[in-house]
Amino acid sequence: MIYLVIIAGAVVRMTGSGMGCPDWPKCFGYYIPPTELSELQFKPNHDYKKGVVIIVNEELQVSKEDFTSAKNFNINNWEPYTAHDYAEFNPLHTWVEYVNRLLGALSGIPILIFTIMSIWLWKDRKRFLLLSIFTVIAMGFQAWLGKTVVDSNLAPYKITIHMVMALVIVAVILYLIFASKTSFKNQKFDKTFRNGIIIATLLSLVQIILGTQVRQFVDIQNKLNGYFNWDITAIAPMEFYVHRTLSIVLLLINLWLFYRNRKLNLGYNKFKLVLICIGLEIATGIAMYYFNFPFSTQPLHLVIATIMIGIQFYIILESSRKHQPKTVKTST
Repeated sequence: MIYLVIIAGAVVRMTGSGMGCPDWPKCFGYYIPPTELSELQFKPNHDYKKGVVIIVNEELQVSKEDFTSAKNFNINNWEPYTAHDYAEFNPLHTWVEYVNRLLGALSGIPILIFTIMSIWLWKDRKRFLLLSIFTVIAMGFQAWLGKTVVDSNLAPYKITIHMVMALVIVAVILYLIFASKTSFKNQKFDKTFRNGIIIATLLSLVQIILGTQVRQFVDIQNKLNGYFNWDITAIAPMEFYVHRTLSIVLLLINLWLFYRNRKLNLGYNKFKLVLICIGLEIATGIAMYYFNFPFSTQPLHLVIATIMIGIQFYIILESSRKHQPKTVKTST
C-alpha cells in the first residue's frame, strides 16, 4: 500500500497535479471532489456547508458556516483562503491528487490493524509494538507533511522531506516483516558484503534526494518555457551531472557486490533484482536526457528507485542476521 502511494505521488508530479486539491485534508471543502468548474462557482439559493470552497475573482473563498445563499454573493458569509494564492481548477489534476490522498488514507488501515495485533505480542516481542506505534505516528507525520506541501504551494524541500519520510516508513515495515519470519534461507554472513550493501543503500538514498532536486529544476523550466518545451542537454544543472556520475559509482559497487555474492556463494538471491532495477534506472535516465522526457519515464524512474532501495534494505537485514555460517576468508 505504501508503494502504491509512492506510485500515485509520482503520477501527481508527472501530471503537475500537486495543487489539484488546494486545501487539506478535504478537496475544495468536499470529501469527494468536484468534477466541473460550475460546482466551484457561486450559486444563488444554494445550501452551502461550512468549509466549502468556491472560486470568486480568481481567489478561493471558504464558507464560514452552514447557510443558504441569497440571490447575490455576500462576502460576509465567506472568508478568503490564506494558506496560498493558488486558485485554479483542473478536473484531471484534482482527481489525480484525490486518488493519491485516498490511497494514503487507505494505507493507514493495515498499519492500524497490525499495531493493534502487536499489543498481544508485548510480552515476548516488545519491539513489535514500539515499532508499530512509531509507524502510526510516522503516517500521521507524513499526512501533516502532505498538508504543509500543499500550503506551501509545493515547496521543493518539503517535497523531498515527504519522499524521504515515505522511505522511512517502508524501511520500518520491511523490518517488521523480516523480524516476524520464523524460517530463513541458508545464507552466509560476510562482513565485507554487509558493509558494501550498506554503503550502496546509502548511496541510493543520496541519489533519490539528488533526483528530487533535478526534478525541481525540471518543474521550474516547465513553468517558464512550457511543458518540456526546452532542452535539458543545454541547461542541465550541476545536480544532474553529480546525479549521473554517482549512478556510475552505484552501478560499479553493486556489480562488485553481485560478483562477491556469486563467488562466495553467499545466497542473497534478491540481489539480482537490484541489478535489474539499476538497469531500468539507467534506461529511463538515458531516455529522459536524450529524448526529452518521454511520457511516464519520470514516475517510473522514481518508483523503480524506491523499489530498489527497499530491496537493498531488506538485503541489509538478511546480511546482518546473527547465527549465520561465516564465509571462508579469501584474498578478495
